[in-house]
Amino acid sequence: MWTEGVWEVVSADKASIKFLLTDQPVTFFNPRVFPVSPKFPYPLDAELQHVGTRTIFPLSLEKCLIITHLQLVRDPWFNPLHPRANARSYSTAMFDLRQIQTDRQLTDDEVLRINFILKRRATRYLAAAEKDWLYPERYVSTDHWSKLNDDWFLFPNLYKVTFSSGIVAGWKDGTSWAADEYGRLRSNPKYQDKDQHAVEWRTAQKAKRAWLLKRRGKSVGKNHDEFNASEDRIMEEDLLKESATAQRSMRSPKT
Repeated sequence: MWTEGVWEVVSADKASIKFLLTDQPVTFFNPRVFPVSPKFPYPLDAELQHVGTRTIFPLSLEKCLIITHLQLVRDPWFNPLHPRANARSYSTAMFDLRQIQTDRQLTDDEVLRINFILKRRATRYLAAAEKDWLYPERYVSTDHWSKLNDDWFLFPNLYKVTFSSGIVAGWKDGTSWAADEYGRLRSNPKYQDKDQHAVEWRTAQKAKRAWLLKRRGKSVGKNHDEFNASEDRIMEEDLLKESATAQRSMRSPKT
């Protein structure tokens, strides 16, 4: 499921605060699963199989990997506790390294929110390069678990996520392997589910515009797939359209 998610390596290079290290470095975050809640006691306070569960993994003081389920990227309003399509633990998979997003610079508060998540999910130990960084709860803009990502800062650049229906690979001996975007093989009756694809196409276009308004003026990620270069132009055009719509709404007389 990790290989089928959207990967982004975010940076704290320009932030005055850096990432924590904890004894649970590969951390799961789901806004609907509160840490140490009676319903979801540790270590079951978040599960990767849920659509809304993100993987947050600090790689160094200034770099952090965030993996978001593709199903959530295509529909951010999906029930975070719903099982992800074809949720499983093991199977053959392929991964396109060119799709990893990089270069996004986080603000101090965004680093604090990630550190707050890391600290709440730690079992016992955590470490920081400076003592003050051990207490993100003192400075973070909100400590309400379900509101930590209200501005969608954990989402990657939605304009850089390809709307692919899967991967097909062939070998010299004539054999081939194929899986759709959720890892379903050709033998699966839901392989490349056309109904799901059509619904997600609509929600994905809506999500792009919503993300654009929430993240306007913020640093955004890039990837290394040359086929996605046109998405920068589309993003700029959509931003102009949304800005024009907002201005017309402000000028319209109130009833």
